[in-house]
Amino acid sequence: MTTVHAYAASEANGTLEPFEYELGPLSPHDVDIKVTSCGVCHSDLSMLENAWGMASFPFVPGHEVAGTVAEVGEHVTHLKVGDTVGLGWNSGYCMHCQQCMGGDHNMCADASATIIGRHGGFADRIRAQAASVIKLPDGIDPAKVGPMFCGGITVFNPMVQFNLSPTASVGVIGIGGLGHLALQFANAWGCHVTAFTSPGKQDEARQMGAHETLNSRDPKDVEKAAGRFDLLLCTINVKQDWNAYLNALKPKGRLHMLGVVTEPLDLNVVPMLFSQRSVSSSPVGSPATLVKMLDFSARHGIEPVTEHFPMANVNDAMEHLKAGKARYRIVLDA
Repeated sequence: MTTVHAYAASEANGTLEPFEYELGPLSPHDVDIKVTSCGVCHSDLSMLENAWGMASFPFVPGHEVAGTVAEVGEHVTHLKVGDTVGLGWNSGYCMHCQQCMGGDHNMCADASATIIGRHGGFADRIRAQAASVIKLPDGIDPAKVGPMFCGGITVFNPMVQFNLSPTASVGVIGIGGLGHLALQFANAWGCHVTAFTSPGKQDEARQMGAHETLNSRDPKDVEKAAGRFDLLLCTINVKQDWNAYLNALKPKGRLHMLGVVTEPLDLNVVPMLFSQRSVSSSPVGSPATLVKMLDFSARHGIEPVTEHFPMANVNDAMEHLKAGKARYRIVLDA
């Protein structure tokens, strides 16, 4: 039996306190990871607050894990002890449904989420199915890579899924934990990139890959963008004038929702119909897309802008995130 030392909350909105639990015998297809760092995602905060009604307590957050392989199951062949690896939102898949067999593991109905019904990576060790654990390529900094396994893949996945043209005009709505990575990816992809953000972040947005910026808080700026974009990546989770953003799309353009907006979208169908515009959404990516993202990032020098806290200061990190002060992703160092 292996004892895991973690940080857990005993109730919704509770303080994260030292928590221990035991791991049983290692399954043949699983691996144990010694955690060296773990990103802090807004989804961790939502789960801690039980905002989605899916949390179980005691709750150990953490689904942006980086570390080294500590032990491998007897049927694991692509990983070995000592490999530097990462783990994201999903910790396992059924491996036999149509989605898994078709390469869309991230849409497996029986996928195991790392922090739903199991303990996450705010800990010194975490266990996962080997298929969900990705070996890091050369050129990737393990101390900063954690947020790529949720924030990074969330914005990279639609670029792959929709076969984004390198000549496309891409707008990124909201330059935060997701948006600052979307700017980097879209720029390296070859696209013309526009950031919709507040005036205080416009200079930073240009430094991270935006060719131009528009003031997301000024309706006239959004109106001026009419008919300009092939793809709009929306990374925010608050209500907007969605019809104004639809109007900013070219014919056949797409408004793609990545932030978890919980209110129903108020959309006018007529302009969608006549210009064949669409609204869509997507989760994180498959293991194959994660590998592609990491290789792309290593080639182009893409990485999150991070702030670091010791794992022991986890509650300070969560408060920093809750206060909206993160610039742009928080990482806990073991």
